[in-house]
Amino acid sequence: MTATTDGSAESAGAGSESTPGAQSLPAGTGVGRARGPAAEPGPPAPSRAGGAGPRAEYGPPGTAGAQGARSAPATAEPGPPAPPAGRQGVATMPPAAKPGGPPAPNSVRGGGRALTADPSPGPGPDRPGRTTADLPRPPDGTRPGVYEAAARATRNLLDRQDPEGWWKGDLETNVTMDAEDLLLRQFLGIRDEATTRAAALFIRGEQREDGTWATFHGGPPELSATIEAYVALRLAGDAPDAPHMSRASAWIRAHGGIAAARVFTRIWLALFGWWSWEHLPELPPELVFLPSWVPLNIYDFGCWARQTIVPLTVVSALRPVRPAPFALDELHADARTPHPARRSAPLTTWDGAFQRMDKALHVYRRFAPRRLRKAAMATAGRWIVERQENDGCWGGIQPPAVYSVIALHLLGYDLGHPVMRAGLESLERFAVWRADGARMIEACQSPVWDTCLAAIALADAGLRPDHPALVKAADWMLGEEIVRTGDWAVRRPGLAPGGWAFEFHNDTYPDIDDTAEVVLALRRVTHPDPARIEAAIARGVSWTLGMQSRNGAWGAFDADNTSPLPNKLPFCDFGEVIDPPSADVTAHVVEMLAFEGRAGDARTRRGIAWLLDEQEESGGWFGRWGTNYVYGTGSVVPALAAAGISPGHPAIRRAVRWLESVQNEDGGWGEDQRSYKDRSWAGKGASTASQTAWALMALLSAGEREGKAVERGIAHLVETQKEDGTWDEPYFTGTGFPWDFSINYHLYRQVFPLTALGRYLYGEPFATAGAHPAAAGEA
Repeated sequence: MTATTDGSAESAGAGSESTPGAQSLPAGTGVGRARGPAAEPGPPAPSRAGGAGPRAEYGPPGTAGAQGARSAPATAEPGPPAPPAGRQGVATMPPAAKPGGPPAPNSVRGGGRALTADPSPGPGPDRPGRTTADLPRPPDGTRPGVYEAAARATRNLLDRQDPEGWWKGDLETNVTMDAEDLLLRQFLGIRDEATTRAAALFIRGEQREDGTWATFHGGPPELSATIEAYVALRLAGDAPDAPHMSRASAWIRAHGGIAAARVFTRIWLALFGWWSWEHLPELPPELVFLPSWVPLNIYDFGCWARQTIVPLTVVSALRPVRPAPFALDELHADARTPHPARRSAPLTTWDGAFQRMDKALHVYRRFAPRRLRKAAMATAGRWIVERQENDGCWGGIQPPAVYSVIALHLLGYDLGHPVMRAGLESLERFAVWRADGARMIEACQSPVWDTCLAAIALADAGLRPDHPALVKAADWMLGEEIVRTGDWAVRRPGLAPGGWAFEFHNDTYPDIDDTAEVVLALRRVTHPDPARIEAAIARGVSWTLGMQSRNGAWGAFDADNTSPLPNKLPFCDFGEVIDPPSADVTAHVVEMLAFEGRAGDARTRRGIAWLLDEQEESGGWFGRWGTNYVYGTGSVVPALAAAGISPGHPAIRRAVRWLESVQNEDGGWGEDQRSYKDRSWAGKGASTASQTAWALMALLSAGEREGKAVERGIAHLVETQKEDGTWDEPYFTGTGFPWDFSINYHLYRQVFPLTALGRYLYGEPFATAGAHPAAAGEA
């Protein structure tokens, strides 16, 4: 669908007709698009709300929601469901919350109630206190304190569940999210004093004594984060000669100034004339016309990069500059030469070749055919609008949403346009208001991921499978199933949809990791409608098998997203931009397939073979989406065990020896984010509850329950647990982009320790699904 606003978007390209040869989008993707050729037959798709009525609308009670129910026909024919009916753009949003203040107690954020940061769980009017009657009796001979620790953790987790059935912990990243939120508001002319004050309070609180900001707890200073935080505080009125500001600017100058910052930071500064657009890599919007078989087409990028790059092609083409509220001369290493010359790499290197290609693109910009460029921007604008989710966001993550809002605004969409209003409202739902008045921006929200992990933890800790909390969680997860195609269909056009995303709303980008874990969670629940469970699982398993890459493994969002070229572009210095298969995602899929009785399936066996080949010499596995070798190993070993690999298999024994070798003196395990850059950090770091649990889950599945390492690890969890059943974990154990973007999932410290304690008490959740040839040491 193409949207215009008062004719202005037409002149900017947003309303112009399609250009022949433009990259076609996957069938069924986006707003109001006709569905393409029928996919392979699969289990019938349910209504989007899982047969439980319309999806809850967004907004305070009594107001119209951001979007009504997203539902397919109640009785769908085999194959993909029809696109959601009636979605013509984005429906009118509810009135905006009062600027600068936290949401009202009963308002809704991202599919559930607005929350302050990490609310203290406990009994309330809608959450009766839990008792040990919810829990099974401890096994005979249980070590003192272990059952009690599991019981406390179980009660705490039960009390955290939302009445709708989901769990969600805060997703903490770094202050660039908060700084860029303020810069967006400044660019659009909507920055208000109260929001600015709350954001600045959070940013100041994250500053270190040397004046810098890091991107993870205990990490080294980071130049781009420090520049963006400094600029945000200048917007908030902090004087450049204030002690905390002068320390920051001095450090920035000493480390190369703005010129040494990453490209994205310099783009933000270019929006206000603090950096020259001419000194940024060129990103032509004509990129959207490249067919999917041409190198460097947009589908060669990982979905998160794709969603960011498409709107930035519009921004790069138009090069907007808003009036700067102040100068930033103090952030240049030499204010007289703010754009120091950079020596090009040799032409015979990839870097050198792409640097020269960028120079050629700068020349092309001056001679680009006007009609072609206008058509390219119009196509990019449609691509963006088509991928706006029902809640107004894009992909459920904040960075693409921010750039999409900017791009559409530049294309002529005014702030009152329904697409823009919905987008801005969705960004408000990324704000977490803390008790001290500070406002933290989440880069993303993780309710599906948190809910399936919480359900697994509770079930493995002995909660009966028909417990109301588990049934309610299963109902909510069933309602989140995605039954329409998305960008993944570009590489898998004949595959029927079925699966789950990470966020409240992200139908365009379901992910394989979440789908595997949701299936594992649903298998642990005795549901009153087992046929509904079976149908959803069948669709999820079928979709996951269809997303296997050629090498036998699985990536997170796409199949065969492995081109090495995108990472070579001068523009792509902000972290990983492709989505190749990873050990942790592949392990979760293998584990799920084994529990589905498919350990002997040829596709599962290919995944197992890939995992065995990927083992490091040390005995561990690299962790793409969690930190790092401890996470990878904690994912792979249970999967291999579930698939029938014997505890005596050489790969398992090497993993056990490595985990034992990196156990800390206090009995726990930890690994710093620095292991992504320096392998000498592998398995090294302060002990954390989540990483200790990952190591224990691996050791327990390897038959090491009575071993000394497990005994010490369990004791560490028991001894470090707080009275309310929680654990402290300031360290970042989640990964967005290895090294470049780290995450502290606030629920990890709860769900994984409980899973480990439960498996220690009651054993592995399922019997071995079936022996694999490697069980005898053949692989």
